[in-house]
Amino acid sequence: MVLEDECDSVFEQQITEEHVETQYGNVHCTMTGSPKANRPVILTFHDIGLNHKSCFETFFNHEDMHEILRHLPVCHVEAPGQHEQAKTLPTAYTYPTMDQLSEALPAVLKHFGLRSVIGLGVGAGAYILARFALNHPDLVDGLVLININPNAEGIMDTVANKITEWTHTLPDTVITHLFGKEEIQTNHDLIATYRHHITTTMNQANVSQFLRSYNSRGVLEVERPVPGGNINVRTLKCPTLLLVGDNSPAVEAVVDCNSKLNPTKTTLLKMADCGGLPQVDQPGKVIEAFKYFIQGMGYLSSASMTRLRSRTTSSSSVSSFDLPRSRAHTNDLQRGRTQSHGTEDKRGRSHTDVSMESISNQNISKTTEVAC
Repeated sequence: MVLEDECDSVFEQQITEEHVETQYGNVHCTMTGSPKANRPVILTFHDIGLNHKSCFETFFNHEDMHEILRHLPVCHVEAPGQHEQAKTLPTAYTYPTMDQLSEALPAVLKHFGLRSVIGLGVGAGAYILARFALNHPDLVDGLVLININPNAEGIMDTVANKITEWTHTLPDTVITHLFGKEEIQTNHDLIATYRHHITTTMNQANVSQFLRSYNSRGVLEVERPVPGGNINVRTLKCPTLLLVGDNSPAVEAVVDCNSKLNPTKTTLLKMADCGGLPQVDQPGKVIEAFKYFIQGMGYLSSASMTRLRSRTTSSSSVSSFDLPRSRAHTNDLQRGRTQSHGTEDKRGRSHTDVSMESISNQNISKTTEVAC
């Protein structure tokens, strides 16, 4: 179903904020736009130390997102106690596990009368949405998962986390979760901005509980279907776009997740010269990929994509590779991109359009890995 433009006039959004009661506590939700029966809603879930504003505001406020927001409403979900200026959760309250947070989402959909969603999650939020899609595949049309880690913490990770709790402040711990070492050392303004946000607008006690819940997560039990093998393996049924910056601390985890998913429904987008929050660092590129993903699902017309290409002025090139999912090939991909850096300017914008369009093709025979 292609959604054509309804109005090209001044873009205005209706915003509603509510606390939705679930069996695992109240979650703060912000609905932008009006849900319609024949259209999915973009459902977002943030990462540790963030809320929907600090995680997604740059992305959704970008002018290139207006095209999609005219068609699809957005529901931002925030974990218990993670919204701005939240009060400290009661002492008797047991913070939900990652599994329980995913099981709180059906109540949110029921509350707003939503039939299906396109999930957009970052870090912990990506994990929660992936588990939600595994347990409720009929409610999820597609997933865009940024910095997802499908693995449980090992014994050494657990010990390291305990030592970190003793030796580091909570803001420091969150910063190292969100950003890579290089970004922390070089992008001082960005790090200072997020450190200030974590310190001044987030409830530290509540963030600490969310962090502990994430560190106690279980393995995301997914298995890559094998031709001729068991057709009923547990895997994500919907089209899925995995996204990570090449300087993100989550690169290896995302590549590992990529290796476990259905190759006919999954695309891995690794963004060059990009840090831990691609939707903040390079929102234009993420939006372009997101729009091709939406178009591939049939929810955006080619006319809209033509307008997007005409507005996009980035000179960055996208190299499209059809590679097996392994870390060795990922390293080869990185080296290949470095060697070809000098020729990127010669490739021009048309190469970017053609490569990005591969994201919209969900009927591919192998997993697509795209570096941009």
